[in-house]
Amino acid sequence: MLLLATLPLALDGESVTSSNTALAVISVVSMVFGYLLLAALWYFVFSARARERRDKPNKRD
Repeated sequence: MLLLATLPLALDGESVTSSNTALAVISVVSMVFGYLLLAALWYFVFSARARERRDKPNKRD
């Protein structure tokens, strides 16, 4: 998964000399990965459900 996120950085000058199809696919994958990361961040940190879990007192005490 991390490899897919860092792959566009590895293709710095490749699009000038070859077909742009691979670069377009990698760009789409990177954007989808970014949106999924933002959605996960919202769900696990900023959602009302996560806020309720943080506000609950600990049952161990």
